[in-house]
Amino acid sequence: MSETRQTPWTREQIQALFELPLPELLHRAQTVHRENFDPGTVQASSLVSIKTGACGEDCVYCAQSARYDTGLEREALLDVETVRAAARHARDAGATRLCMGAAWRGPKDRDMEHLAQMVAAVKAEGLETCLSAGLLQSHQAERLAEAGLDYFNHNLDTSPSYYEQIVTTRTYEQRLETLERVRDAGLRVCCGGIVGLGESRADRVEMLEVLAAQPVHPQSVPLNQLIPIPGTPLADAEPVDPFEMVRTIAVARILMPQSYVRLAAGREQMSDELQALCLAAGANSIFYGEQLLTTGNPAVVADQQLLSRLGMRLEERPHACAELEP
Repeated sequence: MSETRQTPWTREQIQALFELPLPELLHRAQTVHRENFDPGTVQASSLVSIKTGACGEDCVYCAQSARYDTGLEREALLDVETVRAAARHARDAGATRLCMGAAWRGPKDRDMEHLAQMVAAVKAEGLETCLSAGLLQSHQAERLAEAGLDYFNHNLDTSPSYYEQIVTTRTYEQRLETLERVRDAGLRVCCGGIVGLGESRADRVEMLEVLAAQPVHPQSVPLNQLIPIPGTPLADAEPVDPFEMVRTIAVARILMPQSYVRLAAGREQMSDELQALCLAAGANSIFYGEQLLTTGNPAVVADQQLLSRLGMRLEERPHACAELEP
């Protein structure tokens, strides 16, 4: 069975990958990785919150939901020059992409021109652009494409079976519809999920099955480890087995061989050894910079030191993003 084939993977086949002895799974993932990427390089994306807090959604893991008392200070939509400065800072540190996150159900039409100006400003600084702004309508996706947006992020979070335990204010189908609109507009898709929400391995299998069954594999697949936030329903969530995170990354690499698989949120809670194992499992992208949207991230110097110890380096500009087309 070839891991690079384009025929659909069955749930049973994905489950079988998860159950392989870890050395065998890592070998298969590394084989696929080396066929499609330089295993010594890591793409770096920096993240900035362009609109913080007061979100009406009820995602049980999120500090930005207005339904939970997390102590987060609300911030209005940033001005373009502040975003431009964030882009320069990210570029100078070595990032090749700036990801902009807005805490809302979806953008209003009145916001679109401001978002388009942000995209243009970041592009002018020589970075790729990614926007996470909730549910998207077709005409909004088209406007963002006209502005030059490279990626739109919209995560599935978890499996269809477990989803209602995590979010009730938007449906799984609405998420898939947004992904379809993003693809139809010619934008690249950034879509992944979260490990450690209390889901089972079967849920992780099902989530990856849905991702790998998209008409085009998401060009960027962020896999986050839950950061428990005080005040949210998952504040006391049991930590996931670290090897389960490694297995999830390895299986994602095998199922989506040409996608960038990002070791995303949660790295600040990981040891250097666990991060190295995740990179060996096929992760080849990281969030880079001391701050994510509302939580911490390893310092730039710490990431530089870790990559140096591993004999690895950041992927340099111009960044050759995945060219997966319909």
